[in-house]
Amino acid sequence: MDSRPGRQSLSRPRLTRGAAPAPPPPDPRAAIRTRALALGFDAVGFAEAALGEATKAGLATFLAEGRHGDMGWMNARAGERSDPRTLWPEARSVIVVGLNYGPVADPLATLAHGDRGSVSVYARGRDYHDVMKTKLRVLARHIADRFDARVKLFVDTAPVMEKPLAEAAGLGWQGKHTNLVSRSFGSWLFLGEIYTTLVLAPDTAHADRCGGCTRCLAACPTGAFPAPYQLDARRCISYLTIEHKGHIPRELRAAMGNRIYGCDDCLAVCPWNKFARAAAEPVLGARVELGWPRLGDLALLDDAAFRAVFSGSPVKRLGRDRFIRNVLIAIGNSGRPALAAPAGHLLDDPHPLVRAMAVWALARLLPPPAFAALRARRLAGEPDTNVRAEWTAEG
Repeated sequence: MDSRPGRQSLSRPRLTRGAAPAPPPPDPRAAIRTRALALGFDAVGFAEAALGEATKAGLATFLAEGRHGDMGWMNARAGERSDPRTLWPEARSVIVVGLNYGPVADPLATLAHGDRGSVSVYARGRDYHDVMKTKLRVLARHIADRFDARVKLFVDTAPVMEKPLAEAAGLGWQGKHTNLVSRSFGSWLFLGEIYTTLVLAPDTAHADRCGGCTRCLAACPTGAFPAPYQLDARRCISYLTIEHKGHIPRELRAAMGNRIYGCDDCLAVCPWNKFARAAAEPVLGARVELGWPRLGDLALLDDAAFRAVFSGSPVKRLGRDRFIRNVLIAIGNSGRPALAAPAGHLLDDPHPLVRAMAVWALARLLPPPAFAALRARRLAGEPDTNVRAEWTAEG
């Protein structure tokens, strides 16, 4: 899921008066594409710095209905998000690049191992923001220097509607799960954009190839798709485990299973993944598959240990407390009574978000008499309203 502002601006120093600029090559697009592919990007396309009225209307409806949840940053900069030239009035074209992060093995295999946490494929390697930005800076500098153009680059950190722009640039189409689908890479493309003052002929927008397939909609554990091509983020496990800062609604916790960071179900079942291949960029490959630490070990991480374990990973940006919240929900869903011990340890955690989910997990793992006895000892001394509500809800 995308977030807060952040961009890089590059421009070439002005030529001195009277100096004649070198003539540009006959086809800037070909030169840009060649350079992008040489840098390791897997897909390149060009679009006008504009979005259609249907895209703007879709965003307005999404926000008006509150489907963005507590991602207030989406609403705060909606004007810039829906119009590239509101974000940067000088932009004339958008260069969209894709970087394949296809998994080596079945991305859903970890769901069958209830004693371990399942982490979204995109977060199993190095933080893709760093990888993409490094490559994009080189490409942007190349464009600025060679074509005397101004450029700004973005990687999921600014009000940019990446997927509609990628569709307009011919990289793929937005599937019924609202994510980009590629005929060559399935659902596994990271996206980055360069806005530029260059006027570049746009590629042909990609046609929708979903047909009558609804596998992605049926696969969602929490029913986050009210209709094809529509997402209610408030029910999406990726949103709940990553963006949502508070208590996860009780009615959605059981459906989360052991997903502790993101969810790949709708992506993984897409039939177009038959054309996908494993990521060529080594640092984007999984550091571990079933080797992710066990839930019992993860539950005992303090802040320093959490930062050390997830150094260089997107998971680190989540913060220890929300991460442990997710781990405790997975523990509660594990069906393994032995995990009650680490959950019980967290009843004394300083953060009420953690204590509340420790109560929920214990209610699902302990025999009712044992939980009732624990509640009798703990409830009176609990100062937080939300934690107290968890104790009484399980009564």
